[in-house]
Amino acid sequence: MTTKAEVPDQNNAQLESIERVSIDELRSLQLQRLQWSIKHAYDNGVFYRQKLDRAGVHPDDIQSLDDLAKLPFTEKSDLRDNYPFGMFAVPREQVSRIHASSGTTGKPTVVGYSRGDIDDWAHVVARSIRAAGGRPGDILHNAYGYGLFTGGMGAHYGAEKLGCTVVPMSGGQTPKQVQLINDFKPRIITVTPSYCLNLIDEFERQGLDPSACSLEIGIFGAEPWTNQMRIEIEARLGIDAVDIYGLSEVMGPGVAQECVDRKDGPTIWEDYFYPEVIDPQTGEVLPDGELGELVFTSLTKEAMPILRYRTRDLTRLLPGTSRPMRRMEKITGRSDDMMIVRGVNVFPTQIEEHILAVEGLSPHYQIELEKQGHLDSIKVHCELQSDDLDADSVAERLKQRIKNMVGISAQIHVHKQGGVLRSEGKAQRVIDSRGT
Repeated sequence: MTTKAEVPDQNNAQLESIERVSIDELRSLQLQRLQWSIKHAYDNGVFYRQKLDRAGVHPDDIQSLDDLAKLPFTEKSDLRDNYPFGMFAVPREQVSRIHASSGTTGKPTVVGYSRGDIDDWAHVVARSIRAAGGRPGDILHNAYGYGLFTGGMGAHYGAEKLGCTVVPMSGGQTPKQVQLINDFKPRIITVTPSYCLNLIDEFERQGLDPSACSLEIGIFGAEPWTNQMRIEIEARLGIDAVDIYGLSEVMGPGVAQECVDRKDGPTIWEDYFYPEVIDPQTGEVLPDGELGELVFTSLTKEAMPILRYRTRDLTRLLPGTSRPMRRMEKITGRSDDMMIVRGVNVFPTQIEEHILAVEGLSPHYQIELEKQGHLDSIKVHCELQSDDLDADSVAERLKQRIKNMVGISAQIHVHKQGGVLRSEGKAQRVIDSRGT
């Protein structure tokens, strides 16, 4: 399919020198920065000094990149246990900004940034937007949420760093979003993929053709999304849809970015973030190409260095294509949000793939897990693209696909158009009531 933006980036003269270096040069820089980061965390942070001492590891023991495996992992629980500022490695007075998670599953995870960290963050996001096809002077409509969530501010500062004109819309006010896109004519939108679908629906509700709007590039992150959803968004909106990856504990958006010329998975900015993939059960480091849990170590962070942070995201590391840095395969799920339904491991993205494969269904859905007696029950709520379709027939086709391809029996509830709750930010795909 041809979309409105076709911006080859492979030989772009604007690439930084680090985006052209040899693998040997990149690994040398990584080792230098890794040794600094570990020493900084040990010398200036109580948490990591105690953690490494308990593990019997000293910064001087790290003489190669492979030696990183000697360090213990950092877990999300470590951030919560050291709430609010116990992970910082600089005096609080040198922390320029604080972000935090929503805290819906416990205490918020707090992240601090020095002035240098803010500059680095803006730099990698600017690099990401350029890799996505953005250029100085572009208008960028930012529909990521602002506030403690890192998405809005991360995209905003990076876009300004690149030289874009930013529309700081944030999430919500869907009709106004469509109005401003029509009036301001942005070339780029940064938004969650689920909310982008909501915006597309709003265009159509207003009798407008979404593909006729000014948007050419969509930079999507903050939640897993499938290649089928990419096809859906590109076809309806007429854009190039690319993936941005990040998480607040490591930095925020801009840890990795899919390049528009390839669309073959996000390139990890390895000069700032060192990736590993491990076996989620044993913690063993896996070779590139094998599926496992993604782990990151920051290489330049000052206020809150992070060593071997377990992201719980499942992926594999792949060779670089558009850049010498390695790519990560599209996230297939998380090691901690995997649904186990009657002994079968299921990820929401698996259900999504089959919803998108059934003709007549929109991409909006929600999964509900309950107990029926002593057995797990899974309900899939989805909706028709048109109310004149036969809901029973569509439901049966989806039920059979899930049964045959995923291996579970699901109750399918097909709603009329608009019947599935819309997201104005990060979608809540799964409601698990089994433990309540």
